[in-house]
Amino acid sequence: MIEWSESQRMIQKMVRDFVEKEIVPQIDAIEYEGVPPYDILRKMIKTFGMDAMAKMEFDKQIAREEAAARGEVKEKKERAEGFNAMAAEEAAMRMIPIIEICRHAQGLVTAMGVSVGLGGGAIMSKGTIEQKKRWALPLLTLEKVGAWAISEPNSGSDAFGQMKTLAKRDGKGGYIITGAKTWITNGPYADTIVLICKLDEEGVAPEQRKIVSFILDKGMPGLSAPVIHGKVGLRAAITGEIVMDQVLVPEENLLPGAQGLKGPFGCLNNARFGICWGALGAAEACWHTARQYVIDRKQFDKPLAANQLVQKKLADMQTEITLGIQGALRLGRMMDDGSATPEIVSLMKRNSCGKALDIARSARDMLGGNGISDDFGVIRHLVNLEVVNTYEGTHDVHALILGRAQTGISAF
Repeated sequence: MIEWSESQRMIQKMVRDFVEKEIVPQIDAIEYEGVPPYDILRKMIKTFGMDAMAKMEFDKQIAREEAAARGEVKEKKERAEGFNAMAAEEAAMRMIPIIEICRHAQGLVTAMGVSVGLGGGAIMSKGTIEQKKRWALPLLTLEKVGAWAISEPNSGSDAFGQMKTLAKRDGKGGYIITGAKTWITNGPYADTIVLICKLDEEGVAPEQRKIVSFILDKGMPGLSAPVIHGKVGLRAAITGEIVMDQVLVPEENLLPGAQGLKGPFGCLNNARFGICWGALGAAEACWHTARQYVIDRKQFDKPLAANQLVQKKLADMQTEITLGIQGALRLGRMMDDGSATPEIVSLMKRNSCGKALDIARSARDMLGGNGISDDFGVIRHLVNLEVVNTYEGTHDVHALILGRAQTGISAF
């Protein structure tokens, strides 16, 4: 059984105290009044020195790559997916804050993760040295907001098969991009967008078109990002569309290492790892809320907790959360040593999200009518987990990934 070390528990307390003092008082404004979450996230990043750590790692990687380009040293690949993979100790230290924030507002982690992990991470792992210097560091520190755009109005799980956004060479050393993306986290506030699309080449059939990625800057002519209104889940993560109407993009904005399916899938695997932790943080909050409620609430002259069925539900919650955290820690180690396959990431994302959603539903039921009041927070976690169970690969799509691995037969 892997347990938190003393230093990890200290980090946990520091983050928990910060969340209680700085984030919790602002949750209603962020969740229900549309207040952007970026200022409070920047404050957290600075408070814990995460910006300084990101800059230090950035400088080390750039120095190493520049030395390799000069032929002075052999470039060494950084762990599983470059900049974002981490050793087991680092994984725990970085994932503990995710758990603590997600105990209150999972959308905050989504907003930060997309900007830092998907946006900044994609450029750090797939971009040139020049691209990294120009775009990556402000995203990694959240000085600027990033987005990562793949989903389209008619393509969700089948993102590549149904992709309609096209980039066409303009004959002058650039590309013209036309199309639309939807459900893009941070889209309306994004300074930098990593866009995945298809290359429209003469004589190439639609199904044979290459997958390519570009870096788009806010304010490019023809680029707009309207907000999607009416969401009932994950409201702290502002979501929008990305609309491109003949957007001219220079050659230097093409990410050379992100061509084909491998580029986007590599980014998704890192994002799914973080989601494992966030879902468990939300589940833990639901468990603790339900436990306290059934101890305090009396019906038929005894606490609800005196009922065997209630205690069984609490035991099930504790068991699934404990096993989930153990699995996520183990996955961190596997990512560090390079043995984590996409299938094991799918297994853990599917398990964490599915089990967390079950826990939230059970907690909501244990609270009775109070379970639908946001005064207790459980219903907010429940609808947020419905979203998390869907994005970055739905529960059933991850099942198909595991089924294909077991049988050798694709059921997509």
